[in-house]
Amino acid sequence: MPQPETTVGSALLDELRAQIAKFVILPSQEALDAVTLWVAASHAQPALQHAPRLAIVGPAKRCGKSRLLDVITETVHEPLITVNTSPAVVFRAIAEKNEELRGLLNAGHQRNRPALRISGPEHKPQAFPTFAMVALAGIGDLPDTVMDRAVVIRMQRRKNRERVEQFRSRRDIPALHDLRDRLAAWLRPLMDTAADLVPHMPVEDRAADTWEPLVIVAELADGTWPEQARAACVAMCAAEAGKDEESNLKTRLLQDIRRAFARCGDPDIMRTRDLLDELLKDQEAPWAEYGTAGLGPRHLGILLKDFDIKAATHRFEGGRQAKGYARLRFADSWARYCPEEPTPKGGDESAASRPGLHP
Repeated sequence: MPQPETTVGSALLDELRAQIAKFVILPSQEALDAVTLWVAASHAQPALQHAPRLAIVGPAKRCGKSRLLDVITETVHEPLITVNTSPAVVFRAIAEKNEELRGLLNAGHQRNRPALRISGPEHKPQAFPTFAMVALAGIGDLPDTVMDRAVVIRMQRRKNRERVEQFRSRRDIPALHDLRDRLAAWLRPLMDTAADLVPHMPVEDRAADTWEPLVIVAELADGTWPEQARAACVAMCAAEAGKDEESNLKTRLLQDIRRAFARCGDPDIMRTRDLLDELLKDQEAPWAEYGTAGLGPRHLGILLKDFDIKAATHRFEGGRQAKGYARLRFADSWARYCPEEPTPKGGDESAASRPGLHP
């Protein structure tokens, strides 16, 4: 199969990729491609609808996070680097409390999401633009809402046999700046083309929004980069799908509740205490050790709140009233977050043959 022809853009991306790999060991080839495309996309930001975050995280110190930021800083468009800076300073630089900064970072992921602040001697509301690409580094995961809008690079400490070149500002920055300027010169006349591109995306929803700028740059570069960009997108999004512990816990709860209903014969309503008893019976589930005394009615309600599932007072056999959950209230969330696998063709699975269900 003939190799795609090398273009000016693909050659520049190849060169940028080599420069990054020269100083940093990335966790995978897909991660190296992603960082390369993210840096290049910063030069096309005026044409983009979304500004993906680059979340550079690691489990401990000395994983190469700072060194990667060094290389990124010298190759992106108009960098502003800040370490331990107050939220107020970050706010003013790109347009107080961590929640406000998180909201600012989330808003800036999409164009036309200004932040309103009282400003000036007349104390009038003023709209500050928030749209900007941001690279963040830290030990451990960043807040879920930030990670959800980010291309996530999970750094690892280098092995003894893995070698990189030492980064020296006086020696290395001029070459990186030259590459940065050539990237900008390549992309500058392509802004209208970039703005009109609607590339095929291998993922959906917010993941597609986040990765679209990288795929657009890859399409502009041509060569092998469109294929590399989509392969990186698929692999890295799949890897992140299992990382959100809180979301995974809630999805696990939905699945376990469905099993609990099934074990009891799929009644229309289950008492809260009976449902909890069923959940706590499963020794492989996390519910017996949830919190300080196991999963209780209050925590069950909190975990189900985001799905708009609430306990209500129902009348049970004998006319007694008690708090309980209606099976019908779970149907929509089960279908959305943990759909059952379809029964194979030709396999007439009876109710009695399903695991955990007794007649």
